[in-house]
Amino acid sequence: MSYRYVILGSGRQGVSAGYDLGKFGDAEEIVLYDLDPAAAENGAKRLNALLGSNVARGLPLNVRDRGQLKKALSGIDATVSAVPYGLNLLITETAIAAGSSLCDLGGHTDIVREQLKLDAEAKKAGVTVTPDCGMGPGLNISMAVYAMTFVGEPEEVLIWDGGLPQNPTPPWNYHLTFNIDGLTNEYYGDAYFLRDGKVTATPCLTEIETLEFPPPLGRLEAAVTSGGLSTAPWTFAGKLRRLENKTLRYSGHWQQFRAYRQLGLFEREPITVNGQPVVPRDFYHALLEPKISLGAVRDICVIRVLCNGKTGGRKASCTLELIETYDERTGFTAMEKLTGWHASMVAILSARGEIARGAVPVERAIAGKTLAREAEKRNWSITNTTVMES
Repeated sequence: MSYRYVILGSGRQGVSAGYDLGKFGDAEEIVLYDLDPAAAENGAKRLNALLGSNVARGLPLNVRDRGQLKKALSGIDATVSAVPYGLNLLITETAIAAGSSLCDLGGHTDIVREQLKLDAEAKKAGVTVTPDCGMGPGLNISMAVYAMTFVGEPEEVLIWDGGLPQNPTPPWNYHLTFNIDGLTNEYYGDAYFLRDGKVTATPCLTEIETLEFPPPLGRLEAAVTSGGLSTAPWTFAGKLRRLENKTLRYSGHWQQFRAYRQLGLFEREPITVNGQPVVPRDFYHALLEPKISLGAVRDICVIRVLCNGKTGGRKASCTLELIETYDERTGFTAMEKLTGWHASMVAILSARGEIARGAVPVERAIAGKTLAREAEKRNWSITNTTVMES
């Protein structure tokens, strides 16, 4: 059986998702839509060249126009939204009305919770809606669910993940591989963890710790960032005692960005400078983005999950680790692969009916065995170290 797919947004992650749909999704057609017609056409051309077929088309679309969007999604088995998160609720409502399953790259937990309230409407339409796919949130949570299957009675799950340049360049030692507003949002406000079984707000850029990883990563620093767990803390409240997620960076990163935040550069409220209103965040982005987005990046991404608990009354733990690098053959970054391919995975499973109909949180979308099967297809090597007390 073949399926028709739509990708909204033909940037980095959208094109990567399209490639994965073409390889593993039994795609009859993949339509890339973008506000910029040239971007959509170029994305489709790249896909067709990589896939050796003419499965992809690129077309212009303003996703804010509900009428245009509903027409574009009608008759589509599954849609991947790779546009800014502020549009995801509108897109979700329209996809349900058009009868298309939908997953997106998320970016804001409050919006995700609003999307999940559309469960009854999605079930009635016979579609699956899964927000907050990607590397983190997304694959990191799917790996956490997988790790829990190796411990009889899971009690705590700790997650560390991050995307980094393979060859860091001072003073930043970081390269931006996604929207800069999304990066700032991760560093702003509170994260939500489980502590003592209860959902607990935890300030971003705090609780810095050092971890060791295999070469070439070596020693990295982890800090609290927001949104990485999506709705999982609420889903697992009362079931896990502890659930946390931290982001990994090279040493010194967190001190730099804490200083920017303390200076007020993350704020959206305008301030007056020489009689003119200036939004600090806009000013900050205008200065920083060119510095951390220079040229092509050969990156490396890592996800580590530790699940502790008991099996048969004895202490047990499972550590899963996935490391991905830039792909020389396709030109996809590690971040594009882990982000776009996880979203594609969810879209394919939704099209096939392997995920329940309705609004399904990402932590419920992919079972452990399913992730193992799909990871193997994509040559993702997830190492597993499971230990039980003797």
